[in-house]
Amino acid sequence: MQGLHLTADLYDCRGADGLMTDAAVLAGLCRRHTTEVGLTLVDEKWYTFAPYNGQPGGVTGMLLLAESHLAVHTWPERRAVTLDVYVCNFTTDNSDKANALLREIVAAFQPGRCELHRLERGREQRPPAETILEPLNDAGDAVYGFVSDERVLFQRTPFQTIEIVRTPRFGLAMRIDGHFMTSEGEEFFYHEALVHPAAVAHGAPRQVLIIGGGDGGAAEEVLKHRSVERVVLAELDAEVIAVAKAHLQRVHRGVFDDPRLQVRIGDGLEYVATTPDRFDLILLDLTDPETPAGSLYTEAFFRSLTRIMNPAAAVVLHTGTPVFEPEQVRSINAALRKVFEQVHPFGLYVPLYGAYWGLSVASHRLDPRAIDAATLRARAAALPDLRYYNEDVHHALFALPNYYRALVGAMPASVAAEAAKTACFESAAI
Repeated sequence: MQGLHLTADLYDCRGADGLMTDAAVLAGLCRRHTTEVGLTLVDEKWYTFAPYNGQPGGVTGMLLLAESHLAVHTWPERRAVTLDVYVCNFTTDNSDKANALLREIVAAFQPGRCELHRLERGREQRPPAETILEPLNDAGDAVYGFVSDERVLFQRTPFQTIEIVRTPRFGLAMRIDGHFMTSEGEEFFYHEALVHPAAVAHGAPRQVLIIGGGDGGAAEEVLKHRSVERVVLAELDAEVIAVAKAHLQRVHRGVFDDPRLQVRIGDGLEYVATTPDRFDLILLDLTDPETPAGSLYTEAFFRSLTRIMNPAAAVVLHTGTPVFEPEQVRSINAALRKVFEQVHPFGLYVPLYGAYWGLSVASHRLDPRAIDAATLRARAAALPDLRYYNEDVHHALFALPNYYRALVGAMPASVAAEAAKTACFESAAI
């Protein structure tokens, strides 16, 4: 009796028509993924219904597994599918295999909308939650994770896979391609750090570009600055915004209804290459470099940004964790230094990312560490509803541990300030 029961209701399916109407095609798909995830096929039965009222008949079928079963039913006239996976966990925990099997079959049907349900059978013998683990680096030798008690959404888009899971620790969380992106309970760590150090140091950003950031959290922080007249949100995947609007109101707080926000759906590379506009602040709120966003972490792209930057403008982006991804952090900062005169790495612990996380501010003129105490205090105090950032945190973000300094070639703030002062005096003497 002890086991995991997963069901999925799929709507507006865009997958190959054969999956809806051809028992042989659908059976082949199910057999292949069942064996690939490591479950044991015992027997099977499939049936294709006759056409009705000019519509093709659907398919119903089942794989009998040594672990239990997989059942599928299609309604081609409605572009709908129901899936049912049940595995016994009495002697071996087959939960990961069941999740993988359901995920692959759902992806094959390409549903426009998906409702997933999870039931722990024999719950008195097992905890009613799922532990989601995520690697901290490509080598996979370090992992972290959170407990989830509900998978609210699973959606495959033309670009990536989006999940919404409910966690006891942070509430609803968004995952993209198996990586945690943001959550209701701790989004302020990352979003406030991404936005406010550079925006406060600038003092009066009016035009802001966010590339990525479809959850709306960065835009919501930007619009706390009264000087901002317009924010352009250039997001590749419209479904990220749709999912955020439906599930992550506590992250974006209604920012998509603000008239100062203009959403542009499409490739960030193309937008930067073609826009005639100029910006005071550019935020690269992207997925990681190993994703489709990888080309936006390159020297060539950083150089293209200079065309659309006003003289005192700055670029801000996350670079990864210097603890577990040191080479990635080093190489991104090295690429920034080839383009910008000022590159200032900083960092903080981001709970959802499981590590101390690196970011950088890059500019030709702006040094976020050089702002005087009185100005910093006044500008930070003018920002409403801050949960992480303040005038003391501003400088603490740029106080790098020695290993991080060595990794990115950063000098201490005191040394940099003295060097700048010396250069100023020498220039005046000339």
